[in-house]
Amino acid sequence: MKALETVIVETGPKPQYTIIWMHGLGADGHDFEPLVPELQSGLPPLRFVFPHAPVRPVTINNGYAMRAWYDIIGIDRRSAEDFKGIGDSADSIGGLIHREHARGISSDRILLAGFSQGGAMALHLATRHPDKFAGVIALSCYLPLARELSKSRAAANLGTPIFMAHGTLDPVVPYTLGDESRQLLEAAGFSIEWHAYPMQHSVCEPEVSDLHAWLRRLCESGAG
Repeated sequence: MKALETVIVETGPKPQYTIIWMHGLGADGHDFEPLVPELQSGLPPLRFVFPHAPVRPVTINNGYAMRAWYDIIGIDRRSAEDFKGIGDSADSIGGLIHREHARGISSDRILLAGFSQGGAMALHLATRHPDKFAGVIALSCYLPLARELSKSRAAANLGTPIFMAHGTLDPVVPYTLGDESRQLLEAAGFSIEWHAYPMQHSVCEPEVSDLHAWLRRLCESGAG
């Protein structure tokens, strides 16, 4: 499988943690690069890895080809889901995790992050991966393949801090779908810090501030 192209930003020498951050549908790895200065203050040196998703046709957008981690038929629990696309992307992101291992960053010093479809991939990996991660950031997203959770869940990240945030006015990924995902994850034993904001399908300043505070607590606790 072809390795994902990435944008890499390091906030200092000898990074202590790596954050692998997946973008949303139709965006690319540069999308969240501007957030790095806002998130790094007071934190140890970090490596941000922003991968570019492959280009593929997306059914919900009339088959138009765009960067996407998997095909989307519909944003609801009744729609069929792209098992193969999700699995292929999970394998590709796994390749980035192994690349960090080769750089001397163990899994318990890696955070998985993402917005929208990228956040869905972060949750998918965190619930199934055999290694414990330092943390998970899942913004304006949902848990894909939720029906499979009970039989595919791995226990490694049951105690891993998970930051989930969602806009109450989101017209793209409904707030109810994000909240339902939170409830499913909590019922399965995962540890969720949930935040809701009066915004649409976006990121807001209070959210970035709350995420920064969460990251500081995580680093100060010596995760990993």
